[in-house]
Amino acid sequence: MRTINVSPHVKKVEAWFLVKVSAWIVKGTEGVYLVDTGLPFMAKRLLREIEKWGELKAVLLTHGHFDHVGGLKKILAAHTVPVYAHVSEMKYLEGSEPYPGMKKATHAVPSHLAETLPVLPDGMFKEIGGLTPFYTPGHTPGHVAYYHEADNVLIGGDLFMSRGGQLRKPFGSATVDLKQAVTSGRVVETLKPRLVSICHGRDVYEPHKQIDAYVARYQRS
Repeated sequence: MRTINVSPHVKKVEAWFLVKVSAWIVKGTEGVYLVDTGLPFMAKRLLREIEKWGELKAVLLTHGHFDHVGGLKKILAAHTVPVYAHVSEMKYLEGSEPYPGMKKATHAVPSHLAETLPVLPDGMFKEIGGLTPFYTPGHTPGHVAYYHEADNVLIGGDLFMSRGGQLRKPFGSATVDLKQAVTSGRVVETLKPRLVSICHGRDVYEPHKQIDAYVARYQRS
């Protein structure tokens, strides 16, 4: 397991369990925010890294797959904070329905534990701790990426994978709608982040410069 400084306000804890699994710690103006919680054994390291930067204020989830919420129980045992996810993810996150294409529900979090991401009157998501959520469905129905404008970093969750500095599609077997997921990747065209930080792979610099080729490649799949 290792900790990487992604940018001045964002660091990533990486672990290996068949593949690389990541979670992110973000230093906001009023405290610390955790994006995803990785696998259960990552919680201790995440808590230690959080403590270095201050008081945890909230957990933001990109989606509800086990490798993104596995450490949540231990995190919440140490800190009583809100947990946010997209409204479209809730029924899968709470296990009232299985993800599309799956036979069994996952029961990732207890019912009513997570809150829906707050929305402004204009329909845009409210910024939380310097992070602006962007709805990026496809990998799951309620997948969200989080943009840190000050550092120009997009925390992508499973929006992409990567290889050799190049964008790659998310895991096919775990992605409910690949075409939608690929289209959601165009968020980098709008934001033009300095880098997109990826859960299962190395971070990719200036991903917007690759996005047309990425979409063309995988929309044919």
